[in-house]
Amino acid sequence: MNAFTLLPFIVLIAAMFLMTRSAKKKQQQAAQMRNELQPGSGVRTIGGMYATVKEVNEDTVLLDAGPGVDLLFAKNAIGAVLSDDEYNRIVHGIEHDLKSDTDIVPDDASSLTETDEADGPAAAAASDDKIDLGKKDAAEDGADAAEPAEAKTEDEPKKTDGDSGTK
Repeated sequence: MNAFTLLPFIVLIAAMFLMTRSAKKKQQQAAQMRNELQPGSGVRTIGGMYATVKEVNEDTVLLDAGPGVDLLFAKNAIGAVLSDDEYNRIVHGIEHDLKSDTDIVPDDASSLTETDEADGPAAAAASDDKIDLGKKDAAEDGADAAEPAEAKTEDEPKKTDGDSGTK
């Protein structure tokens, strides 16, 4: 037999050995994680449910999924043990960031454009004044719009389907 004919088999056996070794290592890490479960820690099940560990038994775990909701799961159903910060971020939406000690930029620019002078009585009077944007009230608009429309119809010759306004 030639060494080149045995080479694919050797590579295949080595790849299988490496894959089984890494899978066995992952299983050992998961078993160790499940054995170190403690009451009060946040977990995610393999089904994607987030809960808090209430009680740990030999093969089962009692989870608190909400007020008055206790669920009994097999230890193998625990997918991950989460840190307190990660659990609070996911379940309660609480962001705990140490970098957030700096000032927070507001969502709108109103607080950035205000001055100290705007806090006086002149600012209150100015805010009550209506700004004319060139729009008219609906009652005035309806009366004024009817007159020009009638004038336009009398001045312009009526168009037929074949006529166009271009010259």
